[in-house]
Amino acid sequence: MIPIDQVTHTAADGTTIIVLTPTGRLDIRTAWQFRLELQQCISKVSPHIVINLSQVSFVDSSGLTALVAGMRDADKNKGSFRICEVHSESRLVFEVTMMDSVFEIYDTEQEALETLPRGKSPAGAGAPAQEQPQ
Repeated sequence: MIPIDQVTHTAADGTTIIVLTPTGRLDIRTAWQFRLELQQCISKVSPHIVINLSQVSFVDSSGLTALVAGMRDADKNKGSFRICEVHSESRLVFEVTMMDSVFEIYDTEQEALETLPRGKSPAGAGAPAQEQPQ
């Protein structure tokens, strides 16, 4: 099991954005659970997802596959999929596999929340997302 923190934000335009922060390793043992959590969030809460990887010290090919599948699900649902705060030990995996050019990766969670998703109009741009209690 991989612990996954989930926080809901509301953007200035009213869009709900889910931030998922997994902790530990995103590998063959935990990727399936992470993938299921992503699917549920996208289908039941919002297709706009930010994955904060600051607490993930290791990512293998199964973890990358789960992230790609989540990105595809978000795209199918006309959402957005961003990654932020990639742990230094995991960043190398993204660079070596060239996945850093596939994903929208941001240095901070705030940047990921404030930046318009690809393909969105600039209406309501500039105002930061607001955190909503759960």
